Amino acid sequence: MKEKELERLTKLKEIEENIHKEEKYKYICGIDEAGRGPLAGPVVVASVIMPDDSMIEGVNDSKKVSEKKREKLFEQIKQEAISYGIGIIWQEEIDEINILEATKKALTESLKQLEVKPEIILVDALTKIDTLGIPYRSLIKGDAKVYSIAAASILAKVTRDRIMRELDEVYPQYGFAKHKGYGTAKHMEAIREYGLCSIHRKSFTKNIKTKKETLKV
Repeated sequence: MKEKELERLTKLKEIEENIHKEEKYKYICGIDEAGRGPLAGPVVVASVIMPDDSMIEGVNDSKKVSEKKREKLFEQIKQEAISYGIGIIWQEEIDEINILEATKKALTESLKQLEVKPEIILVDALTKIDTLGIPYRSLIKGDAKVYSIAAASILAKVTRDRIMRELDEVYPQYGFAKHKGYGTAKHMEAIREYGLCSIHRKSFTKNIKTKKETLKV
């Protein structure tokens, strides 16, 4: 590992190292989500407990890592993790309870899957969450500041991207494999052309005029 990368990872682990030393917590869980903003598909939340000495080269906020590299890191993180869980809430429920509540529910679901109970949780930005009685701390831009949150961000992102690539095979006209359901110009154009499909979030797309609706007017 190059010296610069070692320095970056060491800095990324500072918050957790301080918690280990000062508060004597052994099991620290990082949590992050993927898919709060897209017009289609689920929201995914990952929880992960990494070993104290974990130093996987390239772990970073998933937005700063290429898709190819994320896929590789996804397998490395799963292999090295003490425990991890992934919660998925689909578009129907997002429409029913809103995206914030759906994200919080996915978070709780991910925690239920952990085989080892963490002593503290570090989460990216979310507050007022059900952590099953486990103490938590919310950190703004935590995925760029905390190693385990960065690892969770990769687990969540890759899981969701894989789902969207599979859905692209069912609905090839929308281009889900490329934009993963986000509101790109191409995606908006496809919605206007073909209308909504079953995986679109109705609460996110209600103001988009489709060709059929335009003809009615």
